[in-house]
Amino acid sequence: MSIRISTIIGALAMLLACPMSIYAQSHLTTTTMTDNKTTKPITVNLYYQGSNGSARKFVEEMERSGIADSIRQEKGNLRYDYFLSLSDPETVLLIDSWSSQEAIDSHHASPMMKSLARLREKYDLHMKVERYINDTSSIPAADEHFIRR
Repeated sequence: MSIRISTIIGALAMLLACPMSIYAQSHLTTTTMTDNKTTKPITVNLYYQGSNGSARKFVEEMERSGIADSIRQEKGNLRYDYFLSLSDPETVLLIDSWSSQEAIDSHHASPMMKSLARLREKYDLHMKVERYINDTSSIPAADEHFIRR
């Protein structure tokens, strides 16, 4: 099995950033959207769950085939990174961030979504999804001393 060094480094970075991630996640806010449109960046956490290493094989094929890189190049994509779980080897986390709902809608309408869906089926993956509207401007001043910048 060939796991890219960037994937391993990403997993280590996620582990080291865990306290910050928990803090940041607790301060993401949900806003009401009119007609499903928003101009604030949106982050979607997708937890791909499989068996017998299928989630990791899916990620390897996404990277090897160039689908992941194509998504990273789409207009409005801010982040598209996979992370390996240290506590559950059958789960892979995708952090997928977009500049707006319109960018997500365009991504979902793109031809590569069919390829991505075929790979999800091939590896028999199930997903848990969390969606956040990014709001980094509302971090309370009293909490700033906990953040090392």
